[in-house]
Amino acid sequence: MGDRARTPTLTALLCLGLCRGPCDQVQAGAAPKPSIWADPGPMVSRGSPMTIWCQGSLQADVYHLYKDRVSKPLDTEAPQNSSKKAGFSIESMSTHTAGLYQCAYHSRRKGWSERSDPLLLVVTGVYPAPSLSAHPSHVVTSGGNVSLSCSSEVTGDTFYLLKEGGAGPPRQMQSRTFRGRWQAVFSVGPMNASHGGTYRCYYNSSSYPHTWSYPSNPLHLEVTGVYREPSLSAQPGSLVFSGDNLTLQCRSGAGFDRFALTKDEGLTSLQHLHGQHSPYFPLGHVSHTHGGQYRCYSGHNLSHAWSAPSDPLDILIVGMYEKPSISAQPGPSVSWGEKVILQCRSEISLDRFHLSKEGSPAAPQLLRLQDAAVPFQASFTIGPVTSNHEGNYTCYSSDSTFPYLLSLPSDTLELLVSAPSPQDYTVENLIRMGGAALILVVLGILLFQARDSPGRLEDAPRRSSYRAVPTEWCSSQNRSLFMHSFTEDVPAVGKTNSRNISRGAQDLV
Repeated sequence: MGDRARTPTLTALLCLGLCRGPCDQVQAGAAPKPSIWADPGPMVSRGSPMTIWCQGSLQADVYHLYKDRVSKPLDTEAPQNSSKKAGFSIESMSTHTAGLYQCAYHSRRKGWSERSDPLLLVVTGVYPAPSLSAHPSHVVTSGGNVSLSCSSEVTGDTFYLLKEGGAGPPRQMQSRTFRGRWQAVFSVGPMNASHGGTYRCYYNSSSYPHTWSYPSNPLHLEVTGVYREPSLSAQPGSLVFSGDNLTLQCRSGAGFDRFALTKDEGLTSLQHLHGQHSPYFPLGHVSHTHGGQYRCYSGHNLSHAWSAPSDPLDILIVGMYEKPSISAQPGPSVSWGEKVILQCRSEISLDRFHLSKEGSPAAPQLLRLQDAAVPFQASFTIGPVTSNHEGNYTCYSSDSTFPYLLSLPSDTLELLVSAPSPQDYTVENLIRMGGAALILVVLGILLFQARDSPGRLEDAPRRSSYRAVPTEWCSSQNRSLFMHSFTEDVPAVGKTNSRNISRGAQDLV
């Protein structure tokens, strides 16, 4: 009984697995399998039309469409004359039309082909849309990581993450509950330029795996630090009165045609980069809301890859408080190489002071009081001064609670730097000249004495000989030998000198 019961089951499995070819009229050595695709794509919103295309050999005379691996064809179409492909139209996508599709074709020479690779059709818009968010930010530095969280109030068994234009299949993850919501967290990174783009997520139920929710809100992931940073400048300057016009310009290398401007918002991470084609950002008539720290980025059109941020530019709005006073210690006129102290003093309780030099491209110097006690003043030390420090100075005061809102400017203080006075070198020159004259006199005396030196040199050997000859040379036996050796040792300076030297030696002996 047991063997008889297993026999029909085994026969059925063999027919479905090994003998599916004959059941579908596919023969060994059949034509190659066709290709299959969906237009406009394999994910179609509910109620929308779509077409499944199947293309095989040019000799194909009929095409079959199969659904969910059923042996019986779902539909049959004749090939189009021009391209030898067949289209199977679905007028309205629904939960019933979603599923797994394959196709095959028949030719008179080779019979039936293999079935194509499976094509999964998913219908979307069946369940409410989830929400998609990025942590810590939508804007991520190259090399960093970001977490994309997809969550829903409706029960979802599996969540899917898709990148617009991505070639790979959707990433999927089983859901888990968190604070009464179903969610899945997808980690993306380390980031590079290819990770930038638009992302959406979906979810479905395990009971109906080909029936998905509406898509989430699009999330644009931007990658910074891919290119070298640009520079940011302000026209007419970073110090601007409330009500004046202000324009920021982002300068970058050649080839960049997309620019974005950001304003720091305290500890909040940068969430978006809104690009534009012009490098100029007119802010119009500024108010206290425009004060802050700005940066800019450069990139290319239709790309989510950006440069590193520019250096920060502080925009300071002038005219929010009463003007301070400015003074110089010991005075506004300073000698070259000395130091001067410029004091900025406020009559109201402000703890930040800014010193600006007229015509200088540098940002104003900033000092913050550690103890906000009367008097409210700050001292800026300048020096050792040179001609570059000369000019007109003004100062401002502000509150650390609103660091980009400044007071009216102080009165202008003109700093004068006197050139160094030439020193009197007369005495030093006279001393040098006297020393030189003394040296010349000494040299003259030495030369004068050197003129009589040959005679004295002749007497010197004589005197030294008198002292050096030992007593044993006084004997008659050694006299002739002494005379011979003595005359040979003395250089010949003439006949007369030679005779004199001989006589001296004889007298000595």
